[in-house]
Amino acid sequence: MKTLVFDIYGDLGHFKKFYTTSSPLTFSFPPPPTVRGMLGAIIGASKDNYLEVFSHEKCKLAIRILSPISKIRMGLNHINTKGNYWIPIKKGTHEARTQIRTEFVKNPAYRIYISHNDNKVFDKLVENIMAHKTVFTLSLGLSELLADFRFISVKEFIRREKGQVEITTVIPMNMIEDYGVNFEQGKKYFKEKIAVEMTEERVVERYEDVLFEVQGKPIQASIDYCWEDENGECIIFF
Repeated sequence: MKTLVFDIYGDLGHFKKFYTTSSPLTFSFPPPPTVRGMLGAIIGASKDNYLEVFSHEKCKLAIRILSPISKIRMGLNHINTKGNYWIPIKKGTHEARTQIRTEFVKNPAYRIYISHNDNKVFDKLVENIMAHKTVFTLSLGLSELLADFRFISVKEFIRREKGQVEITTVIPMNMIEDYGVNFEQGKKYFKEKIAVEMTEERVVERYEDVLFEVQGKPIQASIDYCWEDENGECIIFF
């Protein structure tokens, strides 16, 4: 499978967890629908159709954590519209702004693996990333959190069937055999539920439990199948 590999990174990232409201928390890495939005920004797909251009059926992706996950919380000032109105100064008990404590990933860095069945879309991605250009501004979850990126390579990944392997990317739990993870000393394992497939109407069709190592270290696991390159790196696509 021909695969584009590139890195994306920045100072801060925020990938809001779907079950948080008043104090937004962040996932440790961008879920697949967020990555599809990033790809849309790179080639200029509109907000109305990027989920179609990079749908699960057309586009396979994998996500690798490059930098140890570190999270911080800061207060963000929001316009205060309580009472269904806003004024730019304090008036009585009505403040002009309200502060929301928000969680961020500090110094996030990820490696993205992309395969697409439309050669024109794939080639446009490769062209823009190699030229270090995008059509729309690239960000890490919020428009204020600007992202940078760099081209790594275009390589072939070959499907490898069942076995105990080291996986470098985030692993969907349904790909792991029962009791199939070799928990090693010095590694920190986390599991989160993320959105995997989303319709063009922004309706999530499928959630998935995923396993990852927060320092970016590979995970030894017995899996149904994976994809391996010529150097022996094994990844799992969503």
